[in-house]
Amino acid sequence: MIHYIDEGVELEGKRVLLRLDLNVPIQDGHVTDPYRLERSIETVDFLRGKGAQTIIIAHCEGKESTTLLPMFDFLKGYFPLDFSPTYFTPEAVAKLLELKNGGVILFENVRVNEGEKTNDPDFAKKLAQMADIYVNDAFSVSHRSHASIVGVPALLPHYGGLLLRQEIENLSKAFSPERPFLFILGGAKFDTKLPIITKYLTTADNVFVGGALANDFLKEKGVEVGKSLVDEGDFGITEMLASDNGKKLLLPVDETVQDEHEAISFKKVSELSATDYIGDCGPETIEMLKPHIALAKTIVWNGPLGNYEKGFTDKTEQVAELVAGQTESGTATIVGGGDTLASIKKLGIDDKFTFISTGGGAMLDFLANETLVGIDALIK
Repeated sequence: MIHYIDEGVELEGKRVLLRLDLNVPIQDGHVTDPYRLERSIETVDFLRGKGAQTIIIAHCEGKESTTLLPMFDFLKGYFPLDFSPTYFTPEAVAKLLELKNGGVILFENVRVNEGEKTNDPDFAKKLAQMADIYVNDAFSVSHRSHASIVGVPALLPHYGGLLLRQEIENLSKAFSPERPFLFILGGAKFDTKLPIITKYLTTADNVFVGGALANDFLKEKGVEVGKSLVDEGDFGITEMLASDNGKKLLLPVDETVQDEHEAISFKKVSELSATDYIGDCGPETIEMLKPHIALAKTIVWNGPLGNYEKGFTDKTEQVAELVAGQTESGTATIVGGGDTLASIKKLGIDDKFTFISTGGGAMLDFLANETLVGIDALIK
């Protein structure tokens, strides 16, 4: 059982090592999507209000930014915040000693330390020596066996943060859903999403598979997928389709395709040619989905229905509006995944869902396994 930081923990004057996920899109040194940052503020404000000395550690990784300075600039607009560019140096120690009750300091990208990704025991020990208490509020990276996720909680009194609790409670609705239960899965990387498809073909009433994932099923059924993205490997798709649970699988019936001349058109899956590239689902597929969405009492959705990076966003946005429209009718609508969230943000309907997860891969891992290594570390 996880204990959470708001369950009567004495925090006044305590140094709290708070693991957040501040890995957000950056462009020209500025945050372009602050969703994860905004969702982290509640726990920080709680700790500040209780007089804790809050030490934030987080990571960023990608071509846009390897420093947390843009995130620091964003967050300091919400509460007073100091920044340490180094770990374990005399300057860093001095900043920690200067931290007052209610104060907050953000340390630079924790992954600049070699021991983070390898869960090095010595590095975890050094992190633990910075604080009296550890709090994990980084659900979206809690599927990683890194030092700041699984190493430190073994060395300090440990608690879950307020966002972590929201993630666990809302995503767990998929384990005992109100029915009919519709699972919508898009994106690519069939091998990583196979456990989700297998599990929810068993537990959901229907599973719609879109995006590049659907190409693998269509190809296995003998459909010409042309130049479309497919995964190499034997994933047991034939057996899955032939099983009783395979009857619950919903696949696109038409596609938005680009031909060799880059012309865009809609084609039934039976009409696809060897020169076609499948970019998105087609309009008949959306019509096929509509009654399933309208009848569902629980909808879980992760991943776009088209190649988002190539501009095929239309059908993902249509499904986002359809799913959002069911929330007011009492349907539990739970969504996640970076490109899915981007569509929702673009439409300005992010307040129209029961819950939007900050996790992409972590959301899928949790839904597949009903736990994460970072969650297990808080139970021990």
